[in-house]
Amino acid sequence: MPIEEKFIHFLHALHLHRNQPHGSHSRITGDENHQAHEVFQISTINALLEGVYDGDMTYAQLRKHGNFGLGTFNALDGEMIAFDGMFYQIKSDGVAYPVHDIQKTPFAVVQFFEPEFHVAIEQEMDYEQLKDHLQSVLPTMNFFYAVRIDGFFNYIKARSVPRQIKPYPPLVEVAKTQPIFEFFDVQGTLAGFRFPDYARGVNVPGYHLHFLTENRKAGGHILDCRLQYGKLQAEHTSNFHMELPREGAFLKADLSRDQRGVAHRVEE
Repeated sequence: MPIEEKFIHFLHALHLHRNQPHGSHSRITGDENHQAHEVFQISTINALLEGVYDGDMTYAQLRKHGNFGLGTFNALDGEMIAFDGMFYQIKSDGVAYPVHDIQKTPFAVVQFFEPEFHVAIEQEMDYEQLKDHLQSVLPTMNFFYAVRIDGFFNYIKARSVPRQIKPYPPLVEVAKTQPIFEFFDVQGTLAGFRFPDYARGVNVPGYHLHFLTENRKAGGHILDCRLQYGKLQAEHTSNFHMELPREGAFLKADLSRDQRGVAHRVEE
């Protein structure tokens, strides 16, 4: 399907979604009313870069805000990936473990994923080509996007982070010794977000994706990949909600520094 036709399909789906009856955009979870098309974030990326690794939100609480997303755990104990309502903790051994409700997070981004945009990816692409392709099919770079890609990967390079001990080092120091995992000829899922450039300091501009194998046994934060074929699903939103830690190291952290270069070094 030509790019122009994909774009038209996307706009048509968006028009239908925006013209649903009043109230159909919200999702009731327990006794709370949450926007289905809303990105929900705990803390800021700058706080994580500064070593604020303890938060006060449990995963039981986080699940009320989304069934799809990524993040980490108190003491920076691995990478989190969530989709289809299932949350996984990928520890420094590269193994994926189910997340328990009592676990806490210092940083996470979630939403209820209801993709508006579906497209098959039929040509082989490396990670940079894949990101360029996403740029070409998404209608604007000024919204927030939740992105999911299910497919067959010739190669995946991923990382996780080991649990830290206080006093916590900044994330750039942790990244110097992070375990790296490589996967070859593997079926799996990429899940994450694309944040606009103006979100600097709050989150990392551009794509932030985590990977989980189809058997839900292993994965990590994506550093590189080569996709042979797959299916892209995406959802845009202009709604962003952030909650900050109410106590602890966050209150005294210096979050005024420009961390753009550091953030990209840590992500890559």
